Amino acid sequence: MPEAARIPSIRPARADDAVFLGWAIYEAARGHLARGWFDIVLQRDESFCLEFCRRLTLAKARSWWHWSLFSVAEVNGEPASTLCGFGNEAVYLASRDAMKEASDAMCIGEAEQAELWPRGAFILSSTTNEDAAWTVENVATVPACRGQGVTEALLKYELARARGAGFRRVQISFLIGNEAAERAYRKVGFTLADEKRAPDFELAIRVPGLRRLARDL
Repeated sequence: MPEAARIPSIRPARADDAVFLGWAIYEAARGHLARGWFDIVLQRDESFCLEFCRRLTLAKARSWWHWSLFSVAEVNGEPASTLCGFGNEAVYLASRDAMKEASDAMCIGEAEQAELWPRGAFILSSTTNEDAAWTVENVATVPACRGQGVTEALLKYELARARGAGFRRVQISFLIGNEAAERAYRKVGFTLADEKRAPDFELAIRVPGLRRLARDL
C-alpha cells in the first residue's frame, strides 16, 4: 500500500497504552512549539514530563487525561495517532486530583506542588467553550504517519462517536499558529468559532492565545 494511503484500524484506548497516551498528551500541549504547558509547569526535562503525563493517564482521578477517554489509531499494529473526547466537562475538574497523584508518584514535594497550578494558570486566560458541545482534546500523531490520512480517519471516528452519544455540536481548541492542526481539523468540517488572546498567555508560551473550531454533527 502506498505510504500516502495508510488505512488505520481504530479502537478504544487501553490502560496499557499509557506510554503512548502520555507522549500524546505532552505532544498536544506543545503543539507546534518547542515548549508546552507541561514544560512550563513542571520545569523538568522531557523524560520527566513524559513519565508525569504517563502517570496522569493512569491516575485514579478520571480527568481529561485519563486513558478511558481516548481512542487510538493503529497502522501495521502500532499506535499511530490518538485523541480523547468527552461530553462531560467534569473531567476538567478532576485535573487537580490527577496532577496531585502524578506529582506524589514523581516525588514532587508539597511546596512545589502548590506552585504548579499558578505556573500554568495562563492557559485559562485564553480558553473558550461552547456549552453542550462534545469536546475533542489531546490530538497527536506520530511524525511518520502525519499527512497520510491517519489523523483524518481518527477525527471522523470521533465525530461518529460524538454523534452516537447524542451530541449535535463538537469543538476543538489549539494554539494560534499551529497551522498543521488547523488544516487537519478544517479538512473534516470544523470552522472558526472564536479566538481568544491574552498578554499573560503570550508571555508564558510565546503565542498570543488559543483558537477554537467547531462544527455541527
